[in-house]
Amino acid sequence: MGRFPNIAASKAKTGAQKAKVYSSFAKEIYQVAKNGGYDPNGNLNLRRLIEKAKKEQVPSDVINRAIDKAKGAGGEDYQTILYEGFGPGSSTLIIKTMTDNVNRTVAEVRAAFNKVHKSLGVSNSVSYNYDYLTLVSFKYDNEEEVFNTLLEQEIDITDFESEEGILTISVNPNNQHKLKDALENMIPNIDYLVDETGYYAKDKVTLQEEELEEFQKLIRLLEDVEDVSNIYHNVNIEE
Repeated sequence: MGRFPNIAASKAKTGAQKAKVYSSFAKEIYQVAKNGGYDPNGNLNLRRLIEKAKKEQVPSDVINRAIDKAKGAGGEDYQTILYEGFGPGSSTLIIKTMTDNVNRTVAEVRAAFNKVHKSLGVSNSVSYNYDYLTLVSFKYDNEEEVFNTLLEQEIDITDFESEEGILTISVNPNNQHKLKDALENMIPNIDYLVDETGYYAKDKVTLQEEELEEFQKLIRLLEDVEDVSNIYHNVNIEE
């Protein structure tokens, strides 16, 4: 799909990965509810986040516990921290974390890089080669209708791709709610194959043999870090 990988193809998760997804959503739901209000009808960010959690099959009790926790006084205060790093070959990574202990998190992320003899970079050492975008993908057989509707709604489209009946649209994250409102009004019960806001590499690289093995090892090590919620990189991965 042009710039964007077939993210939907990599959604199958093991039991451990599912638990990690549940934990990440619980933290984010808690923090969004704590900051913006725990009623989804009055907190659009929370409503959209709950919709995404349900799409990822996060159990209702996990969602409800996170919201109930946000209603109480005190509690944890999670920060979203990004780390930038250099992997094997010419690979680069942006690691998104949600943490209540920055010292612990940076130590664990750095340790993962150290194990493959690579290192973290300073702020913007990697991210300048990435675009921060909201990306949605869904099946629909009339791309012209969608494109024209978004233009009529004055939504600034960054990328619009169509392949085998699947549309992939990216916008500035400031326009994500406007985009989704327009799509959901036009296509009731739209089923998003992808619904992500994250960092997308402007250019991709291909790794071979040992470098690819080391890169995959680094990804596994980072995925094992409890506070890591997303990993973005510039490597072409065969599905």
